[in-house]
Amino acid sequence: MIHEDILALKAALKPGERLLGLDLGEKTIGMALSDPMLTLASPVGTIRRTKFSRDVAEMFALIDQRGVGGLVVGLPVNMDGTEGPRCQSVRDFVREVHQRRPIPATFWDERLSTSAVQRFLTSEADMTRKRRGEVVDKMAAGYILQGALDRLAFTPTRPLSLLDDEDEDNY
Repeated sequence: MIHEDILALKAALKPGERLLGLDLGEKTIGMALSDPMLTLASPVGTIRRTKFSRDVAEMFALIDQRGVGGLVVGLPVNMDGTEGPRCQSVRDFVREVHQRRPIPATFWDERLSTSAVQRFLTSEADMTRKRRGEVVDKMAAGYILQGALDRLAFTPTRPLSLLDDEDEDNY
């Protein structure tokens, strides 16, 4: 099932299942994996895009090996919040994946994720252009997934109206 938000995706997971973050590019698919507690994203690799069936077979192998229960897929929304042809392409990809295997998935706004990662790799990590090209997609997937995990971490488990005064001060 394709869920509207990260909270619905989390509810669909079994205890201990991980999330796989995807950054879908035209030439590559960056991948990042959460820990079983859904707190930390770690870049795990890149798939060089060839044929759809080969690409998803490689992705499904990782899903099976690592106990993945859901996908967080970066959605390349325009800066003004509208969706263009690239968003439709990402949505089509996820629909095709879901037809082959009905794994729960949601979309995450990925605006500026690649830019943020590029800036970090250039200034903080001081990487060469060639090395940045090798890691940027999986790092962007990690950035996307970490944003979704952070949203989960900072979401109350009960409606604010049910919290007592002491709890409310923590939100």
